[in-house]
Amino acid sequence: MSAGRRGRLAAVLTSLLSVGALALGGCSAAGAGDGGIVVTTNILGDVTREIAGDEADVTVLMQPGADPHSFAISARESAIVEQAGLLVHNGLGLEEGVQRNVDAAVEAGVPATAVAEQVEPVRFSGGESGGEADPHFWTDPQRMRTAVEHIRDRIVSDVDGVDEQAVRDNAAAYLAKLDELDGWMNGQFDRIPDGQRTLVTNHHVFGYLAQRYDFTVLGAVIPSGTTLASPSASDLEDLAGTVREAGVRAIFADSSQPDRLAQVLADRAGVDVQVRSLYSESLTGSDGGAPTYLAMMRANTEAIVDGLTGA
Repeated sequence: MSAGRRGRLAAVLTSLLSVGALALGGCSAAGAGDGGIVVTTNILGDVTREIAGDEADVTVLMQPGADPHSFAISARESAIVEQAGLLVHNGLGLEEGVQRNVDAAVEAGVPATAVAEQVEPVRFSGGESGGEADPHFWTDPQRMRTAVEHIRDRIVSDVDGVDEQAVRDNAAAYLAKLDELDGWMNGQFDRIPDGQRTLVTNHHVFGYLAQRYDFTVLGAVIPSGTTLASPSASDLEDLAGTVREAGVRAIFADSSQPDRLAQVLADRAGVDVQVRSLYSESLTGSDGGAPTYLAMMRANTEAIVDGLTGA
């Protein structure tokens, strides 16, 4: 090959490599942070969609009826997380199955917020999770109100191209619905006599509701803040004795979890105790009893009132 041809070939190769590098660089730059809003749990996903409205695409990772402690995501979904314009996650250890994906996205520079950290979290008392921060803040509509304000501000500051006033108007409308929900729940819970305002659940999930509406959490079948733990035989026996002594009318189990252990507890208590289902950690599909956060809270309130009053 002549020197002239070698020179022309080298020039062409250099040009092609330069174009390829620009194309790859362009794809990388365009992909970073242009994936809209990605939300880990379906409860926060529902609320975030109400706030964003038509201003931004919202992708929710957790499927209806899934367990937030154990659900996992695919490689494709993991890539979506790392391309998010804003990642909204619950935090405080709730999403155990996707924590590494969240951590990787944060490390890659994705704007992210752990919402539970913004709402003055309380700590578990007793059980295996004693002293740890409780991630289940959404059982208190007033803390969800704080969450809405925080998510609103992060959308406005971190998501490109949104109409700030539209987002603020959407948030204001939803805040009014939360205030209405809170007033309605107060009225419903007033029907429960003081001596019957005790909760026994499948795991520690209603601490915030108990604090807001003056309930006592007597115990949990799984003495932990996560469904991935398990009770010992002595745990069940101790709780069964407590249930008998307190005259508990109902044990509440999460609809997304098998109620076998709750049924065992009811049997060991040796008294007439109902096992009632609540939508405590996951929304349902559109054809279920809790397709939205507001519907979930109303359904749970009615179930708690009915279970504790014998209505």
